[in-house]
Amino acid sequence: MALAHVTSGQSVALTRAGEDTTQFSAIALAKTAQLELIRLVLPAGKEMPKHHVKGEITFQCLSGRVAFITGATTTTLNGGEMLYLDGGVPHAVRALADSVALVTIILRH
Repeated sequence: MALAHVTSGQSVALTRAGEDTTQFSAIALAKTAQLELIRLVLPAGKEMPKHHVKGEITFQCLSGRVAFITGATTTTLNGGEMLYLDGGVPHAVRALADSVALVTIILRH
């Protein structure tokens, strides 16, 4: 059964006190023709292999610490930091600590 997306004007908690962040999860919070929002829980050591998306993305590390890898460059993001990436750029993500992130993907202009 698919999870319901948030509706316009609805608030959603992106981090939760006491949440178990040792289990991977990826939840699509909202998706429209132009935009997709995904909440990721990445346990320490979890890696999302190299991939790309057509649209631009932002990757916001809400808590924890992640390595964001593009080509030969690795950028470490701590809780409260974000990264912008042009569309089509291959990238991978590795959790350096139990982490929660918000990914925004621009699907079309």
